[in-house]
Amino acid sequence: MKKAIFLTIFFSLVMYSSFLIFAQKQRSPIVPAAQENREDLSSRKGAPRIAIAGIGTESSTFSPALAEEDAFRVRKGEDVMESYPFMSKDAFRKRAEWFPAMVSMASPGGAVTRKAYESLVEQTLELLKKNAPYDGLYFDLHGAMSVVGLDDPEGDFIARIREVVGKETIISTSMDLHGNVSWRLAYNSDLLTCFRMAPHEDRYETKERAVENLLSRIESGKGKPAYKAWIPVPILLPGEKTSTRVEPAKSLYAKLPDATAQEGVIDAAIWIGYAWADEPRNSAVVMVTGDDKSKVKSTAEQLANSLWEVRSKFDFVAPTDSLHGSLDKALASNKRPFFISDSGDNPTAGGAGDVTWTLKEILERPEFQSNNGPSLIYASIPGPELAAKATAAGVGAKVDGYVGALIDSRFAPPVRLKGTVESINDRAVVVRVGSIRVIVTKDRNRNTNFDKLNLDPKLTDIIVVKMGYLVPELYDMRADWIMALTPGGVDQDLESLEYNRINRPMFPLDKKMKSPDLTAKLIPSSEEYIPEN
Repeated sequence: MKKAIFLTIFFSLVMYSSFLIFAQKQRSPIVPAAQENREDLSSRKGAPRIAIAGIGTESSTFSPALAEEDAFRVRKGEDVMESYPFMSKDAFRKRAEWFPAMVSMASPGGAVTRKAYESLVEQTLELLKKNAPYDGLYFDLHGAMSVVGLDDPEGDFIARIREVVGKETIISTSMDLHGNVSWRLAYNSDLLTCFRMAPHEDRYETKERAVENLLSRIESGKGKPAYKAWIPVPILLPGEKTSTRVEPAKSLYAKLPDATAQEGVIDAAIWIGYAWADEPRNSAVVMVTGDDKSKVKSTAEQLANSLWEVRSKFDFVAPTDSLHGSLDKALASNKRPFFISDSGDNPTAGGAGDVTWTLKEILERPEFQSNNGPSLIYASIPGPELAAKATAAGVGAKVDGYVGALIDSRFAPPVRLKGTVESINDRAVVVRVGSIRVIVTKDRNRNTNFDKLNLDPKLTDIIVVKMGYLVPELYDMRADWIMALTPGGVDQDLESLEYNRINRPMFPLDKKMKSPDLTAKLIPSSEEYIPEN
């Protein structure tokens, strides 16, 4: 009898132990290949091993355009290092052993095809596997990429990177302030920061800050931050209303250096988010990382409330009008050059860049139909066939052909240009029609390289550019400027767009919404296992 009881207890303990082992395996994530060498890494002395990976573009889901793999500029190995000016500093380079895998960047446009995304991700992961394990990884993102059939691609990408490099590797992520920070991206990142200027004159300063934060945490032995505070703020605004050149964004972003300088805080950041994608993650976000729980939480909440309090004060960075109202103002002005932004088809925000509506309307204006009319440069419109024809014909030749509307013909069909070739280079040609000089490009990329096309903007009355807020070079060149509210994939009239998937309520789409709960949410450390939903 005693023997039977003993055997029963013994086998019960064996079964219970087996159950605990099974449960632990079910709870724990798959151990990455890099983990096999993790002990060797922890015992090795010397410079830390740092990997670099990234992907970036800005995708309008309101544009019919699709981005294939050939739209991306892919850098690998040393080419990655050479793309960062701060990496040219010997002292900086010597602080780590660098393993640049692959960074893929594309000009803004429509959603990326799933095939293109999967190919770029798989290539990056294979390169990361070759040199694992790593002490740290710098993750270079834009943050507003949309992929057909996949929500939150940046969150998906970093989760897959974690499967390769493991939970112990410290990942520092830098982003555009027009990117989107999902819970998944915040969880898998350890350190996060974003641009503090729009236009993004601090692009490389921000990337350097992200790498510096990574190196400092490794060198000091402090490792991952103890706390990450994340606060989604239900605001969706275009970049043209949130430029840091003007208030209230100017003062709002000016708070960040002091917030970051606090003892116990590593970084404080505000993402305005991306307005032209209809996805649940799209909204403003505030994040603060650091080791002092109280300061991390309170700083995040102060910044989030500061953003919410000024929500109604955001306005366009320049005067606005209809296209014809803008043209009338430019014609009546004696300031030269007078810039007009063709804002609805801005290719640097996600527009197709080939909407012909604005060009068609300008060509129909009687003021510009004579060679002696007011001089106007239109920059620019894709027309590869006409550009090839003009190149073959040569400067001074007459050409006749169609441009634009190969991708986005919703607002106007291709436009016929019948004029004289005035300039040719390897990327574009200039065709003169009446007093209008149209820059016709060989691809969808906007071209404002006036000097390379023998154009003198200072001697031009009106310059129309497919752009929202002017980039610094053109901003400094302008004598006056107005934004024309034109149609396209990045229409500035957000309330006219059909949002079906963003979280609601959302300012300014829901005028009577109540004040949101802006209590900081503490994101778990990336080392804590959180099962995927």
